[in-house]
Amino acid sequence: MFFLYKLLFSRFYLVRAELVDGQIYYQAAPSRVHQRILDELHTAINNYIKSKAGFCEVYPAPFAVKLYEDKKAIVEPDISVIYNRDKLTDRGCTGAPDWIIEIVSPGNSSHDYIRKLNLYADAGVREYWIVDPITQTILVYNLEETHFQVGTYTFHDKIKANIYDDLWIDFSDIRL
Repeated sequence: MFFLYKLLFSRFYLVRAELVDGQIYYQAAPSRVHQRILDELHTAINNYIKSKAGFCEVYPAPFAVKLYEDKKAIVEPDISVIYNRDKLTDRGCTGAPDWIIEIVSPGNSSHDYIRKLNLYADAGVREYWIVDPITQTILVYNLEETHFQVGTYTFHDKIKANIYDDLWIDFSDIRL
């Protein structure tokens, strides 16, 4: 019985799911490299916010984001940065975060590159980064209506966060 309980308990936590346009998308548990990148990026952003006595909040996954009040879209970005604390609830965030970072996992790349890019742009996310550990590339989308832009970088680059005046993240410092 203990084995069965452990097996069921383990499987419960190995599966993540998101709701996009009323459809459920399941995701496997992230890899160790994925988690390392997540930890490094979250730490860098959080330390920056603290050093500036900033008022915005940064949350790593698991953190639920309900992008719209009237649409069925609940996602779990790897990193969410929210300026407006009124969007925060005890259960996550209601409304678009200002900055979202997704770290690509094998098997779900189209979800991050296509589906979520369109979803986040439509919802009003200001900046969206797609970090791909396999190709060691980072796509940086500035989604603000007046100047939609995309930049392509590598894990050897130092990248400026567009929503801040002076936050740079040096990907060569990330320990893989």
